[in-house]
Amino acid sequence: MKSFTLFLFLTLVSSIVYASETNLIQQRDIQKIIRLDINSSINPATYSYLQAGFKEANENEYQAVLITINTPGGLVSTTKEILTLFGDSDLPVIVWIRPEGASATSAGAIISAGAHLLYMAEGTNIGAATPIEMSGDIKQSDARSKAINDLVALVESLAEARGRNGKLFSEMIEKASSFKSVEAKEKSLIDGIANSTKDIKELSHDKTIKIKGNQVKLNFVNTQIISYGMDLGQKLLDILANPSTAYILFIIGAGLIYLELQAPGGFIAGSIGTVCLVLAGIGFQVLPLNFGALGLIVLSFILLIMEVYITSFGILTIAGLAALISGSLFLFRTDDAYLHLSHTVIASTVSAVVAFAGLIAYVIIRDRKNGHQEEFNSMKNKEGVVLEKLPDNFYQIKVAGEVWKASCKENLSTGDFVRVIEQDDNKMVLTVQSKV
Repeated sequence: MKSFTLFLFLTLVSSIVYASETNLIQQRDIQKIIRLDINSSINPATYSYLQAGFKEANENEYQAVLITINTPGGLVSTTKEILTLFGDSDLPVIVWIRPEGASATSAGAIISAGAHLLYMAEGTNIGAATPIEMSGDIKQSDARSKAINDLVALVESLAEARGRNGKLFSEMIEKASSFKSVEAKEKSLIDGIANSTKDIKELSHDKTIKIKGNQVKLNFVNTQIISYGMDLGQKLLDILANPSTAYILFIIGAGLIYLELQAPGGFIAGSIGTVCLVLAGIGFQVLPLNFGALGLIVLSFILLIMEVYITSFGILTIAGLAALISGSLFLFRTDDAYLHLSHTVIASTVSAVVAFAGLIAYVIIRDRKNGHQEEFNSMKNKEGVVLEKLPDNFYQIKVAGEVWKASCKENLSTGDFVRVIEQDDNKMVLTVQSKV
């Protein structure tokens, strides 16, 4: 009898506890989702866009936020601001790495760790989040270790709070590990593999997540997904914050300013160059710029200009190219960066500079070889055609693309071919004879 009474008591207590836990789980119907797309580096424009998207969601009664990601990385500071944005939100955040061939590397992987639900499309990958090592200097090495430890702790904490494999997320930073979608699913890094918005809805239905310490069960019934794009200012800043775009604009601007200084008066090259430099400056303002590397690029242009005026037999050109390559490689490498400049862009830029320097060298060498000649722009022995007959046995002829006045002892007609035998530079008159 005592055993039966004890059994009833335990059953009653268990039922009360279960009922209390069930009542603590909030039921949330997801009828409208705002969709935000990230298809570039993680920069201040990205954060501004996401911030505007979350504000739109709160003001217009959206029940969840869906963020699609395809990014090579970005700024650590911006990444942390985005994670704080996730944590402050009362809405569930769903991150979807898509489309096929996309990746969430570096800063993208860290952002993904903060999502309440994380999905990947087939053929995508996540990881490789190790910051770029600057040098072997002890102080810089210590600073880098502190930065890595901070990121590891942050990612592990976020992943474990979302019920995912925090250890493997930390390996993305410590060992630059990268995982394919199927592998990520098997190792509990993500919540599922989704190839369409329909998959997102089906996989997320009846999922229980934790938002600000509260258990929330999601019910996806007749759910609409509505896209929210960047405004014009955000799009422009996003384009200029691309490392390759900012770098190319800077190189073009510097080159055009150089041309304006060499041939002043037109103002076209100088104006366009100034605009390019201003746009590059806007991009540099939001990018993690290494000013030492920028100084090397400026030095490279100075050395190339000096080569024109100083006979160095190519030494200044070689030094300029070395400065340009070194500066380009380290231009965006800082402790706050998950960015690097494409080697293809650097190679293309250096090739263009080499081609330009080669052209200048060719012109200089050619002029020096012809320096003993007294005649400039000589038309002698060149062939032309008669355009018009003029009075007093003069003719208007076209030679080497130029129109000249010419005299001839023979009687010529329009369309006859002639050869130049003499050139009078004082009177700007040619003497020609009929070409037989």
